[in-house]
Amino acid sequence: MSTADTFAPRLCLLGRFTLTYGPTTLDVGTAAQRLLAYLGMRHHGTRTVVAGTLWPDVPEERAHGSLRTALWRLHRGREPLVCSEGDTLALAESVTVDARTLMNSALHVVGTSPPAPAPPRDLLFAGDLLPGWDEDWVLFERERLRQLRLHALDSLAHRLLAEGHHALALEAALESVRIEPLRESAHRAVVAVHLAEHNVLEAIRHYRAFKDLLRIELGIAPSLGFTSMLPACALIRD
Repeated sequence: MSTADTFAPRLCLLGRFTLTYGPTTLDVGTAAQRLLAYLGMRHHGTRTVVAGTLWPDVPEERAHGSLRTALWRLHRGREPLVCSEGDTLALAESVTVDARTLMNSALHVVGTSPPAPAPPRDLLFAGDLLPGWDEDWVLFERERLRQLRLHALDSLAHRLLAEGHHALALEAALESVRIEPLRESAHRAVVAVHLAEHNVLEAIRHYRAFKDLLRIELGIAPSLGFTSMLPACALIRD
């Protein structure tokens, strides 16, 4: 039995695509990569839908042929990574997917009551979904995951702030700012942490930097709710 056979397969879609069995990384080819990524994000799909989504610019017969070739490559000499039930394809249950883990963490944070006992590390340190892939379905899933992660980071920052974990709250808020620099809710969370630590100067600096960014990029000002968080001196500018 090879080393790869002793580990469960892991599919990484955040950052560079990788398929691993423990320490062993497998090269399955571009077509099979896209099939695994699609099923990793969409969970399942009929052969016709999968073929039409992954090979939209070729005739249907050729798209189905490309799908059969990708499935053949994935089934060579190891446990199946893709299962079929009738006309429906799905990722094998043994395959773990980092993007699904991130989605579950995000949904847990925004929907948990009471909250989870510790902040999920993947929310803070995850990469983007399949950077460099420009297919329409990837763009949709990337934006869906981005929005979910942003909401989770905002919720996580407020929860950690309420619990007095200021450093972690600031980390979550700043990660949200990094992902979307024009998102006011993230900047408000950053300012809230600074104020909770009585770092008024840091709060004012951050507010002013965001105010300048909004003016330059969008020609608008921060909301009154944001402005009211700060002392009057924050509104005075040369």
